[in-house]
Amino acid sequence: MTTTPIFSTQVESLPVTIYNNNKELGQAAAADAAAHLKLVLNERGHANVILATGNSQLTFLETLRQTRGIDWSKINFFHMDEYINLPTGHPASFPAFLKRHFLDYLQPAAGAFYPVPGQQTDPGGRPEDIKGCKEYEDLLRAYPADLCALGIGENGHLAFNDPPFADFNDPVWVKVVKLDEVSRRQQLGEGHFPDLQSVPTHAITLTVPALLAARKVLAIVPEARKAVAVQRAIRGPIDPNCPASILRQNAHVHLYLDRDSASKTFDLKG
Repeated sequence: MTTTPIFSTQVESLPVTIYNNNKELGQAAAADAAAHLKLVLNERGHANVILATGNSQLTFLETLRQTRGIDWSKINFFHMDEYINLPTGHPASFPAFLKRHFLDYLQPAAGAFYPVPGQQTDPGGRPEDIKGCKEYEDLLRAYPADLCALGIGENGHLAFNDPPFADFNDPVWVKVVKLDEVSRRQQLGEGHFPDLQSVPTHAITLTVPALLAARKVLAIVPEARKAVAVQRAIRGPIDPNCPASILRQNAHVHLYLDRDSASKTFDLKG
C-alpha cells in the first residue's frame, strides 16, 4: 500500500508529511510502522512498541492490524497513559481500547501486553501515592521501545503531559499527573464519558523523555479539532505551554497530518 502525501517539509529537525484525509494519513503511518517493525524483527527477532489510544488513532490502528508479514507473537506492546481508579470494564479504559481496536485482531497474538497500572492499592489514599509507576518504568527500561506511535492533544499534550507542567527533562519515565480541564473536556468530547464530572481528575502517564526514548516515533495527528495545537507545536515557541513543540527538536520523530489538522499551519492549495 502506497499513499502519496500532498505536501512534505521539515520543520527544524522534524519531518512532516500531509495527506488528503484521515484515512490516507492512517494508511501511510501504518505502512511506515510496519516497515520499521519488519526491519527490527529481521535485525533482532523481537520488538517493543508503545501505542497511543483515542479516536485520532483509529485509522492507523485499523490499518496496522491488517498488515501481513509481521509475526506479532514476537512483539511486546505497551501504552502511554491510564486514568486512576476507573471501574473495571469501563469503556474509557485505555487498555480496553487497545484490545478492542487492535490487540484482539492480531494473528498470531501479540507476544505480551503490559497495561499501565491504574488502580490504587489504598482506594482512600491520594492519587499521587499510587503504586506501580516505578515498576512500569522498570519494564520500559528492560524492553526498550523500537517504535512509539503517539498523538497530540487539543491542548498540545503528549500522552497526559499537559501544559504548562510537562517536563522535557523529567527525571522519571512514569508518574501520576493531575489532568488539565481542556484535556478532560477532550475525553468528554470523544464520547468516552457522559459528563465532565465523570472524567477522572488524575492519571498515570509516560513522561516526555520516556516517549522520545523510542528508536522511532510516529506522531499521528488528524482532524480539524487538532489544528490549533498543530499550529502552536509547529509555529510557536518550544516550551511546556505546548508540550508537542518539543517534537521539532527530534529527527527520529515523523509528524503525520491531514488537510484538516494542517489547515492553520500550512497553505495547502488544491
